[in-house]
Amino acid sequence: MADFTHFNEQGRARMVDISEKNETERTAAAASSVFVNREIYEKITSNTMKKGDALAVAQVAGIMAAKKTSDWIPMCHPLQLKGVDISFDWNIDGDTYEIRISASVKTKGSTGVEMEALTAASATALTIYDMCKAIDKGMVIGQTYLLSKKGGKSGDYQRED
Repeated sequence: MADFTHFNEQGRARMVDISEKNETERTAAAASSVFVNREIYEKITSNTMKKGDALAVAQVAGIMAAKKTSDWIPMCHPLQLKGVDISFDWNIDGDTYEIRISASVKTKGSTGVEMEALTAASATALTIYDMCKAIDKGMVIGQTYLLSKKGGKSGDYQRED
């Protein structure tokens, strides 16, 4: 089991010891999306959803999720995040309405923030679904993926389209 970082000598799960790692600036960005119908698009963009401003609620949910990632993902270290930002843009193609979500996370620490960015993007998408499900339960949450990461021993990563 020596090759597996998240297992101890007995083959049981453990959180990796990062106490000897240098603190560096770490950033990560992730993306997700939600495909909605025209009615939902119109209600979100005109801010007439019965539950309120769907994007504002989803944005706060994403930020909260990033801060609580270690509560969701068992082997993640609790991190002091220095910044979290969630942004949205629409991709409209004929009768297809896709709200694209970008989540970026920053810290100065001994481990990266990729999982925090992915968790933020996921929670944001789930919250949009929750805010709009009374209109259409057939919405589809799109692919969720890492866009980029900077800092740390493994180096930088930039997703290529």
